[in-house]
Amino acid sequence: MSAAGAICIGECMVELSRRGARYGLSYGGDTFNTAAYMARAGASVAYATALGDDPYSSGILKLIASEKVDHGLIPRLKGRNAGLYIIETDGRGERSFWYWRDRAPARELFELPEAARVAEAMRGARLVYFSGITLSLYSATGLDAFEAALAAARSAGAMIAFDGNFRPRGWGHDLARARAVFGRFLRHCDIALPTFDDEQMLLGDTLPDETLARMAGFGVMEIAVKMGADGAIIVTPGVRQAVPVPTIVTPVDTTAAGDSFNGGYLAARLAGAPPERAALTGHALAGTVIQHRGAIVPKSATRAALKSLHP
Repeated sequence: MSAAGAICIGECMVELSRRGARYGLSYGGDTFNTAAYMARAGASVAYATALGDDPYSSGILKLIASEKVDHGLIPRLKGRNAGLYIIETDGRGERSFWYWRDRAPARELFELPEAARVAEAMRGARLVYFSGITLSLYSATGLDAFEAALAAARSAGAMIAFDGNFRPRGWGHDLARARAVFGRFLRHCDIALPTFDDEQMLLGDTLPDETLARMAGFGVMEIAVKMGADGAIIVTPGVRQAVPVPTIVTPVDTTAAGDSFNGGYLAARLAGAPPERAALTGHALAGTVIQHRGAIVPKSATRAALKSLHP
C-alpha cells in the first residue's frame, strides 16, 4: 500500500445554526467533519471538493487548513459560491437540515479538469472515504467518473470506506434511485460505516442483522453499524462483536455524531488498531462532539477525549 494517507471526498458548506432568533455562522459537511476528526486523531488526511471564489469559500479553506487537513485537491470556480445549510435543533438535541446547494461547485468535482488530479491522488492513498451525501451531489456523468476513479484507486491498493448517511432531500425523495446508487458503489467498498437509523429510513431494515447481511452481500469485508447510544456492531471475516458506548451522555446537539465516530474509527484503523479499539475511539469522539453545538467542536474537547484513550 502507498505511504500516502486518507482522502475524504464530498462537500463542505456554510453552516447556520439557529439559536432562538439568532443564527451562528460556521462551516461543516459530513465528509469534511470526518476528515477533521481523523486529522485530530493523528491521521494524515486530504479533502477533495470544489469551492467558489466567494469570501465564505475562503473561510472554508481557512478552517480546513486550521484542522491540518490538506486542501491541495480543492479547485475554486470563478463567480461561484459555496453551498449553505441551516440546522435547527429540538429540545432533545436532534437536528433537522435545510439546504441551499443546487449550484454549489462541489457538485461538479468529477466533471472539472482538476478531476484527473483528484483521481491520481486517490490512486496513491491508503484510504478513500466518501458518503451517501457525496453520491447525492453528482450527476450521472459525475457518478461514472467517480466510480472509475474509485475502482482505479482500489486496484492500486487503496482501502475504500463508505457511510450511507442518507438524507432524503438530497435525493429528491427518490428512494429507488438512492438504493440503486448505494448498491452500485457498495460493490467497490472494503469498509462500511452505516448508521442503522439511515438504513431503516432507506431500506426498511428492522434489525441490524439485516443491514449487516446486506453489506456482506455486496462483498464488504468490514462493517460497523452505528446505533447511537446502543453502541456499534462490528463484523469482520469470522468475527462479530458488539461494542457498547462506554459512557452514556445527554446530547446538546447530535450534529456530526456519526461523522466523528467515523473519524475516530478510520484514524485508529489506519494506525493499526483492531476494529473494537477503533470503535471505542469513535465512541469517545462522538460522545464528546454531541455535548457541544455545531459540527466542528473545540479542539480542546477532542484533545481530552483522545488523550484519555492514548495517554
